Amino acid sequence: MNSKYAPLFESFTFPSGVQVKNRIVMAPMTNFSSNPDGTVTDAEVKYYARRSGGVGMVVTACTYVTANGKGFQGEFGGDRDELIPSLQQHASGIKEQGAKAVLQIFHGGRQCPPELVPNKEVVSASAVPAEGGGKPVPRELTDQEIEAIIQDFGQTTRRAIEAGYDGVEIHGANGYLIQQFFSPHSNRREDRWGGSIEKRLTFPLAIVDEVKKVVAEHAEGPFIIGYRFSPEEPETPGITMAETFVLIDALLEKRLDYLHVSLQDFWSQPRRGVDDNRPRIEIIQERVGQKVPIIGVGSLYTADDVLKASQTGVPFIALGRELIIDPDWVQKVKEGRESEIATKIDKDKQEELMVPDPLWQAIIHSPGWFPGVE
Repeated sequence: MNSKYAPLFESFTFPSGVQVKNRIVMAPMTNFSSNPDGTVTDAEVKYYARRSGGVGMVVTACTYVTANGKGFQGEFGGDRDELIPSLQQHASGIKEQGAKAVLQIFHGGRQCPPELVPNKEVVSASAVPAEGGGKPVPRELTDQEIEAIIQDFGQTTRRAIEAGYDGVEIHGANGYLIQQFFSPHSNRREDRWGGSIEKRLTFPLAIVDEVKKVVAEHAEGPFIIGYRFSPEEPETPGITMAETFVLIDALLEKRLDYLHVSLQDFWSQPRRGVDDNRPRIEIIQERVGQKVPIIGVGSLYTADDVLKASQTGVPFIALGRELIIDPDWVQKVKEGRESEIATKIDKDKQEELMVPDPLWQAIIHSPGWFPGVE
């Protein structure tokens, strides 16, 4: 291995006590490849296993915690106990290759396609549709329903523990339900769940507390709890960097294992809310300091891309599309073969790359979603 990449291969022990072998993470990516009943497919398990041999940790695609939270066609579920064997198969496929397996737990809220949820009834913090034509107007959740969803996040965490995952990542990013409660765009409530920024934090922090409680009760050893967030929203009103600082400060009090900053571009700069034109990730890393590890992600492909990103001080770098393109990315860098890394997907290599058909079709027919299709 070229010595300049050695920092990427340093082991790390999370605050919970879980140790990972290196600083490279497989980012969570929807693959549309599960069965209609919410169980994982064999193709999906093989897809994950193929990419789990080099990275220190895999964060899975999101799994819905309750039936009305299903956000994608072909999404796997964690909302009921009969799915534990499916989750166990999924976790084992990752762990057998040497990576830690972290289950991303989520509720899609107003982003759920009506045809995927019971009675085609989409729900959210308030009856405010997402921006864009033809988006459904969600029904505002009742106080009792909100409390039930918080419990659902806890129960899915229990199932993750029973299935053998090494941790969970609470998905508070990308415009899904947890973010919908924090956002002034989607949360227009005037009760204990909305209004001031402190009240808009109530739902996200209640989920963190519930997950932590379940882990304390059910995990027999160290178990990772991470939280993913999007630092800004394009909408007005919408989440600004200034509001994200309030979220970060509140999450720091919860003593989580990591914060995962969801960005399309690792180097993207703030829109508003801070008088600072440095990349968002650098501003966040500076604010967090050594209090909690950060995972950064966003359009990184080559070994030098990742090295440069790591030199910001961010301790973990996640690769998403690049690990679809080249599942052996980590091994190639470790073996001094970084010049052999592929950065554009070869449309003739689906079988070799072990990409399930639904994801493959999305890749080759959606160049905007997946740049670099040859």
